[in-house]
Amino acid sequence: MKKLLILALLLGCTLTATEAKKKKTSGNPIFTGWYADPEGAVLGGRYWVFPTYSAPYDQQLFFDAFSSKDLVHWEKHERVLEQKNIPWLRRALWAPAVIEANGKYYLFFGGNDVHEGEVGGIGVAIADRPEGPYKDALGKPLINEIVNGAQPIDQFVFRDDDGQFYMFYGGWRHCNVCRLSPDLLSIVPWEDGQKFHEITPSESYVEGPFMLKRKGKYYFMWSEGGWTGPDYCVAYAIADSPFGPFQRVGKILQGDPSIAMGAGHHSVIQIPGKDEYYIIYHRRPLTETDGNSRETCIDRLIFNADGTIEPVKMTFEGVQPRKLKGK
Repeated sequence: MKKLLILALLLGCTLTATEAKKKKTSGNPIFTGWYADPEGAVLGGRYWVFPTYSAPYDQQLFFDAFSSKDLVHWEKHERVLEQKNIPWLRRALWAPAVIEANGKYYLFFGGNDVHEGEVGGIGVAIADRPEGPYKDALGKPLINEIVNGAQPIDQFVFRDDDGQFYMFYGGWRHCNVCRLSPDLLSIVPWEDGQKFHEITPSESYVEGPFMLKRKGKYYFMWSEGGWTGPDYCVAYAIADSPFGPFQRVGKILQGDPSIAMGAGHHSVIQIPGKDEYYIIYHRRPLTETDGNSRETCIDRLIFNADGTIEPVKMTFEGVQPRKLKGK
């Protein structure tokens, strides 16, 4: 009887592994568990997603990461950054942003849900590999103060074609931009001596800024609505400069009563060398009411002939395999 049971279990595992290999699409969500605010990137010859562990603030004390060779099959890398490696963190680690530079990997994050007079804000950790382990680089936040009304959270690091790094960040309906030093560990003042310039693109801006450059145009995106509500969504603007002026074009991602609600706080992955893009975002299943019940999903992001973005159609199927060239 024991032998039959073991054989059945082994057969079940074999079938499960075989079925996984035969997956034709990623499915949505792309991995199990409650995860939000996903940062997508291509690093070290693989696709990566760094999300927030979606839980009450006092439980959000680590980051997991996920990697894939084809956007369909995802491998989990546990606790790539955690509280023990951030001396100033006491609660709420969320909204990671990752970039490769100087032969290292830099992971920026929001910590402590900071308010005026408190220690917290945007931190930065460094590792030798995309999967970490990452360690806090400064022993303190990179940005602690609240400037122009923007809570220092939801940072995105953008490298322009000339190699200059910019950080866009901000909650509480305000967005700032700053210049980062070549080692990404300090803020370089602007010509007017200020460290931060406000570039809030619209009165409907809430949080979650993101930027990409395509065909000489800068696409600035952000989240609107309430992050725990069904109205959470993503809007965008187009400009000739990374500093704007940004005029809101419209929404590109929002809830669908037949799929999910609360869709927002996204990032975009471009297939290297191709005019092909995928949006990584979180959403709340229709069966869930808890604000932390958020899952990470992927769908196509399509540009129209006139350069505008076609509204994203959320799916349960996700996307088809897209292997990186030479991998």
